[in-house]
Amino acid sequence: MLLLDPIVQNLAELQRIRRDIHAHPELCYEEERTSRIVVEKLTEWDIPVITGMAGTGVVGIIRNGQSSRAVGLRADMDALPMQEANSFAHASVHQGKMHACGHDGHTAMLLGAAQYLARHRNFNGTVYLIFQPAEEGGGGAKRMMDDGLFQQCPMEAIFGMHNLPGAPVGTFGVKHGPMMASSNQFQLRIQGKGAHAAQSHKAIDPIAVAVQIAHAWQTIITRNKDPLRPAVMSITQINAGSAFNVIPDEANLRGTVRTFHPDVLDLIEDRMRAIAEHTAAAFCAKAEFNFVRKYPSLINHMQETELAIEVMRSIVGEERVDVRDEPTMGSEDFAFMLQEKPGCYVYIGNGSGKSRECGHGVGPCELHNPSYDFNDALLPIGATYWVRLAERFLAQA
Repeated sequence: MLLLDPIVQNLAELQRIRRDIHAHPELCYEEERTSRIVVEKLTEWDIPVITGMAGTGVVGIIRNGQSSRAVGLRADMDALPMQEANSFAHASVHQGKMHACGHDGHTAMLLGAAQYLARHRNFNGTVYLIFQPAEEGGGGAKRMMDDGLFQQCPMEAIFGMHNLPGAPVGTFGVKHGPMMASSNQFQLRIQGKGAHAAQSHKAIDPIAVAVQIAHAWQTIITRNKDPLRPAVMSITQINAGSAFNVIPDEANLRGTVRTFHPDVLDLIEDRMRAIAEHTAAAFCAKAEFNFVRKYPSLINHMQETELAIEVMRSIVGEERVDVRDEPTMGSEDFAFMLQEKPGCYVYIGNGSGKSRECGHGVGPCELHNPSYDFNDALLPIGATYWVRLAERFLAQA
């Protein structure tokens, strides 16, 4: 690998920052301490900052030369509301909060790039360093945009990166076009009429209605949607009743829908609503259906993806960059930024978990797992990628 020596030599400091953030996780829109660390480090390196975007968001600004060209590099900062199973020295000190997705590492990698860029400035233009809150369901990317990110920081393109457990350290992954699915949530409340279970003829059973709707909804995927256009509809909660001998008044269903194409999403939402309302009516029940579109599909742009591939290959070699054919049904709010600006989102291999120190939990080193830990060996690799990407982008004619 062709890593930048100053970044490699600074690994111990980047590791210290990363582990400190890991030990003090903060949930979406609560990243006060993490933001302070980011601001302190950027200020120490004489990098001007903008604070307060989306509450706790931070943007560092590094300018050099006379060019008006500009590029954005984004890292997320928030943790997850889950209990950490690890007991090593940098495990979470906050009950019920954990960096189980590696945003501590993402923040540290971008800080490593910031320090190098500020000290060496081998580019002509502006690099915006975007430290975003609330990726984990809070839509922090959209909030930063609503607070004027692209107006105050007029960049031509924007790039993002996420660690990928299971992929070897020293590898990258990317896909042209749709790379991650949209994330959407639904809730259905079925209002029936309760009764004694021994006198079921006096009831309008919402559980029976829920079962009918749940089965019928699956036909949307198998009979209404084009089979060549992927989508997933998962009912993840069915809640009803509290006793063996009582038919309840209502039942509730909740879940998620994932797809890559807006028209497919429109079809699924419309059919879910129609099936729910008409099936409930057929049983003399009432249906209240709510569908929330959380994150759009993440779609990489062709030119920026090709540039990212060139940069990744220049660092780790062509054979260690996985240019994928298939997307993932996971979601990312960086998708909002890619709707407004051209750019590319990539994966960086986090390894198998063997890097975890003594005291890790018994679970696998997978995202959103209580035994997860970010692999510190990625820090100089990711930081080098950020630097070379910014330099290469701003060097384009």
